[in-house]
Amino acid sequence: MKLILIRHGDPDYVNDNLTEKGRREAELLSRRVSQWEVKDFYCSPLGRAKATAAYSMEKINRTPIVCDWLQEFYYPVEDPVTGNKRIAWDFMPAYWTTQELLYDKDHWIDHPVMKTGAELQKAYQDVCSGIDGILREHGYERNGRYYRAVKPNKDTVVIFCHLGVSFVMMSHILGVSAPLLWQQFFIAPTSVTLLCTEEREQGNAAFRVKMMGDVSHLLNGGEKPSDSGFFQETFDTEVR
Repeated sequence: MKLILIRHGDPDYVNDNLTEKGRREAELLSRRVSQWEVKDFYCSPLGRAKATAAYSMEKINRTPIVCDWLQEFYYPVEDPVTGNKRIAWDFMPAYWTTQELLYDKDHWIDHPVMKTGAELQKAYQDVCSGIDGILREHGYERNGRYYRAVKPNKDTVVIFCHLGVSFVMMSHILGVSAPLLWQQFFIAPTSVTLLCTEEREQGNAAFRVKMMGDVSHLLNGGEKPSDSGFFQETFDTEVR
């Protein structure tokens, strides 16, 4: 089975839509997606994800299944330094790298900072249950930290969503700390991430990342990938 996660195009966050660049990206992406044989499409309910998916859906006359839990994982927690609210995946390295619990694949969600986000706790469970539900519908049932191949197949499932929630799904499926993915990995707008089942023992399957953040459709189309979501660096501009 192939699970493909696609981030939305370059975003206009104010209007929850796509920029002109994002629309160009979505069009180039649609030429790629329209060549795939896909069993089911799923999509976030947010405008920028739906607008991205629309380019592909129009070409192949399909309609994605919209799932509320696929919206961006924007659930504020309390900043331990300032006391202000901030997204759970935006901490400075001088802080988060000292927090051993944030590296724990099973218990990062139990870190005191994460527990300050009441909505975050529920949203995390919703995402884990949601992706497991999709995989179960397609023949793969969660069994501890791997999946039982109840009805093994070669289906392709495509999900149009967002950076933050993509990493939450990958964290759950792969057994990797979500904060580690949030803080140290980046996937550009309209990038394609591919996870495939690997059934090395009959009836037991694990997912492996075969491709992550691929933007070849943009490069082939002469469109420079967007850095939206990649935090701006601070440079020392003093002349020496």
